[in-house]
Amino acid sequence: MAKAVKICLAGEGGQGVQSVAEILAAAANAEGREALYIPNFGVEQRGGVSIAYLQIADNAIGAPKFDKADILVALSDRAVRRCHQYVDANTVYVYDTSIEGVEEDLPKEGEAKKVLAIPALEISKNELHPRVFNILIMGAVIGATGVIPVEAAKSAIEKKLGYKFEQNPKLRELNFTAIDRGMELMK
Repeated sequence: MAKAVKICLAGEGGQGVQSVAEILAAAANAEGREALYIPNFGVEQRGGVSIAYLQIADNAIGAPKFDKADILVALSDRAVRRCHQYVDANTVYVYDTSIEGVEEDLPKEGEAKKVLAIPALEISKNELHPRVFNILIMGAVIGATGVIPVEAAKSAIEKKLGYKFEQNPKLRELNFTAIDRGMELMK
């Protein structure tokens, strides 16, 4: 990887975008890669727009924040509206199909490399469990960018949530299925 992959994850507080960025950064570091993660959220822990800026590269990363993302994932209407400035013709823009009333706020043709609507919330509610919505999003990011191997992400999740997996082994399978399902959405 010659240049840093710049990832912007945005959603409402409580949707897990900060956890996703933290796990991806840990997975990249475990692979011997450089990773820089900066959280951005208001005083509200739940209910306010939460943005995670993440860069992953093979070499040292020059600046903590970036102007344009290689991939931007927006998970709420306010996130769609707040993050338009991080999009350019090279950005893969991903948003959840459950977000309503944002059609006019999405990047127009030529403003983004691709605009992809994915049913992450629907899948997590109906096929998996609402608790793994953010892990499904992580899988989508991995599938879209190939920024880290999926096994590295699973290992990082194991490190972060291993104590919960010991209490309920089905959670491990559920989280790993969510990653795989998120990756499938990007094919």
